Amino acid sequence: MSPPPPIIKAATRYIKRVVGGKNRPPPSQPPLTTPEPAMSKPVLYTFGLSVWSAAPELAIAELGYADDAIETKIVNLAEGANFTPEFLKINPQATLPTLVADGKPYTNTKEVVHYLVEHAPSKGAAPGTAFIDKIHEDSIDPNAPLLLARNDEELAASASGFPFTFVDNRQKSLEKHSALPEAAPFKAFYDAKKAANGGVLKVYKGEVPLDGFFKQSVAHWDRVAAFIVDELPAALPESGFLGGASPGEDDFHLGAWLARITHLVGGSADKEGYKALEKETKKPIPSKVQCRTAKVDKKNQPFFSASITIRNYAH
Repeated sequence: MSPPPPIIKAATRYIKRVVGGKNRPPPSQPPLTTPEPAMSKPVLYTFGLSVWSAAPELAIAELGYADDAIETKIVNLAEGANFTPEFLKINPQATLPTLVADGKPYTNTKEVVHYLVEHAPSKGAAPGTAFIDKIHEDSIDPNAPLLLARNDEELAASASGFPFTFVDNRQKSLEKHSALPEAAPFKAFYDAKKAANGGVLKVYKGEVPLDGFFKQSVAHWDRVAAFIVDELPAALPESGFLGGASPGEDDFHLGAWLARITHLVGGSADKEGYKALEKETKKPIPSKVQCRTAKVDKKNQPFFSASITIRNYAH
């Protein structure tokens, strides 16, 4: 059996990183400029379709921050607004969430959530563990299924719906902003993104062989299902949250991950939402995973349901 064409491999790798921030620091890029004066109100750059932006928003909701404690700025990923040179000066990876606090940018999910836990008005949230690195592994990336397709039917739906529009808008934004004089310091970034995003468009347009893409899409969903059924239950406590009696740093990441995956399979924002996952796992959802939808937070609502509601994933 011949391996997938290089463009299929590149497109699949790109899809795994295409929406939202990752749990790893960015590689060396042009020096950042300070986007906000020191000691100003922290600014959270976020967007409703960014899976990992749910993690800091959950943290803010749970950790006692006042409504006006953190300024929120929307960066519309669906229109490629994260590719402006202005945003690249803040976060050279162009990912969300991004936080600027005391003049310093925090440019990946792990850094952002950790800052919010460390500086929370309500102390006592359990610090993060190695579980955070696990939930951010590319092998179970919750971003990928939004754009992946396992067969002709799924591909046709993506190519005629939001996934195609999303990728097409990104390509147009990349082309537009990369041509600006102020984009020159980020030429390498733009060139790489245009090539990778363009590869996804070729998939949707049927301009490349699709067998490899379908197989890699199937494999990714299989890994997600196996994680839910086999690995996640082993990591969860018998009762309470990963962080104990109340949500801890790990829980904010898990809540975001579960909300995205459940939304993608048609789950609702209530304690029964887990049932939709069984369409993918082909097995009953383990009771400890079900319990993630029933844990009540300090606002007397299921924590997992709140994570979906915050992101509008069920609408």
